[in-house]
Amino acid sequence: MLAPNVGSARSSGSGRGKTMKPTDTSNPDDFHKVVDCQWACPAHTDVPLYIRLIAQGRFGDAYIENRKSNVFPGILGRVCDRPCEPACRRGRVDEKPVAICRLKRVASDHREDITERLPKGAAKGNGKKVALIGCGCASLTVANDLRPLGYDVTIFEALETTGGLMRTNIPRFRLPPEVLDEEIDYIVDMGVDLKLNHRIESMKELLDSGEFDAVFVGTGAPRGKNLEIPGRYDSDRIHIGIDWLESVAFEHIEEIGKRVLIIGVGNTAMDCCRTSLRLGATDVKVMARKPRGFFKASDWELEDAEEENVEILVNHSPKNFVIDDGKLIGMTFELMEYAVDEDGRIDRGTVVGETTIPCDDVILAIGQDNAFPWIERDIGIEFNDWDCPVVDETTMMCTRDGVFFGGDSAFGPKNIIWAVAHGHEAAISIHKYCQGEDVATRMPRGINLLSQKMGMHEWSYSNYFDPAERRIMPHVELRERFKKLDIEVELGFTAEQTIQEVERCLNCDIQTVFAAKLCIECDACIDICPVNCLTITHNGDEADLRTRLSAPAENPEQGLYVSDELPHTSRVMVKDEDICVHCGLCAERCPTGAWDMQKSQVLIPYAEDEATEAQPKKTGISTA
Repeated sequence: MLAPNVGSARSSGSGRGKTMKPTDTSNPDDFHKVVDCQWACPAHTDVPLYIRLIAQGRFGDAYIENRKSNVFPGILGRVCDRPCEPACRRGRVDEKPVAICRLKRVASDHREDITERLPKGAAKGNGKKVALIGCGCASLTVANDLRPLGYDVTIFEALETTGGLMRTNIPRFRLPPEVLDEEIDYIVDMGVDLKLNHRIESMKELLDSGEFDAVFVGTGAPRGKNLEIPGRYDSDRIHIGIDWLESVAFEHIEEIGKRVLIIGVGNTAMDCCRTSLRLGATDVKVMARKPRGFFKASDWELEDAEEENVEILVNHSPKNFVIDDGKLIGMTFELMEYAVDEDGRIDRGTVVGETTIPCDDVILAIGQDNAFPWIERDIGIEFNDWDCPVVDETTMMCTRDGVFFGGDSAFGPKNIIWAVAHGHEAAISIHKYCQGEDVATRMPRGINLLSQKMGMHEWSYSNYFDPAERRIMPHVELRERFKKLDIEVELGFTAEQTIQEVERCLNCDIQTVFAAKLCIECDACIDICPVNCLTITHNGDEADLRTRLSAPAENPEQGLYVSDELPHTSRVMVKDEDICVHCGLCAERCPTGAWDMQKSQVLIPYAEDEATEAQPKKTGISTA
């Protein structure tokens, strides 16, 4: 099996010094790491599989395959931070990766009724009760995983509605409420006891009640960071970003001044500036303290904001608010210059000037903090120097047994897909804890390999390499999108765009499986390879071997495949996975059948698998 070698070396005894070990294909993680998109996704969604299902028009199957891991395909198909896309190997072939996130939305938007295929809450309880604090994506994921196992799950939510920061901080023009409601209801309808308008005031009181066998905290990072500079408290037109977005979401704020400054340049800042335009602002500026290469906002968030004529000013460090007779009239900034070292690190900067920019409102979007005033500090839950709970990154349990954290409340602000991943791990731990098992003991990942051969030269997947560029998502016309807050800007891919975009996927999960003992070293596979990713050569250390390939392997982040010694010359087959397009031509051309194309299914255990005490059987949905 061709999977990346981790770079270890061994003495060959041949006099050539150290040589690379044959790639350990028994390790599921080696298979997984070849599928860079799936590896980069915190929830490890099988991206190539659901893209092939979409290509076949099987939108319901694609949705279900998504939901196994990410739980919220419709939501994440719109607002995921897309850690999978920078990892996409398509970005090494041409400039932009496959539109993985937006294809997820395609599956959601075009699926048939899948309600009968969703997991169901157990008809009979197991006698264990679990409290989930906060009704955001982390808690909902825990509920999704535990209800089928018979756990009595109660969600306590301080607000009058579900969704947490997904509802209060993501504007409706990006995430329609009906999409949010639908996917949350799938989980609540499994038999969750949902208590809205129920704020937990004391963790000690909750634990001392003895009502629950385990407690999960998924309250997010609900406190926006402040900016303590002169004038901060002299006007009511200076707002904390996440609080302001929440007020807009609940229609407590319906307008804003014409001139608005957004302080900060993360994704929350992008939501604030675009929302301001929809509330009547005509001049919106985002003020960035550092140069553009150091922005925290995603590239696509920046593109959307700039498309709506938001001005982004770099190298402006806030100095003070300008207040005239109790009225905010502007803000003064220090103009900065920075030096960047050879490792790309930026220095603290030098002040080179000063400027004052007029404004009517200022929105502070400079970050978020955890806030746990309701968790007493004498109940066995330790906090670190940043006032965050001390949480085990694998088990999600804190220093008090039976109390678990996930999402932003565990390790600070990240994004929805990370919260989902935390929820899955916490659900496993909660199950084990409630059953008296060691929470740190996890089932190993498994692996399935399924041949894609349908004939001598035919495969069950489309192996055509499409040179097409990434499709551009259609948007509502600029003059139309500001009329109401709930006009969704992105329209979704057309049928034609979908067909073109799915063909851009390189099918990285279709592994090129090689049997060294069958190879006669005829070089047929090397001759036909369109990207020169195969080489038969003498083994050596990794640095040397990389220079002796048909095409030098210049990306050290992507490991090499190294075969066992070939029977006739003791040379090795080496493959550079960095440039392979998984076309299968090597397998078609091989006269001895040394090559095959096989789908690798990395099986990630969930709470259900741990409960059955069996290797996970989630073999996925066939695309054959």
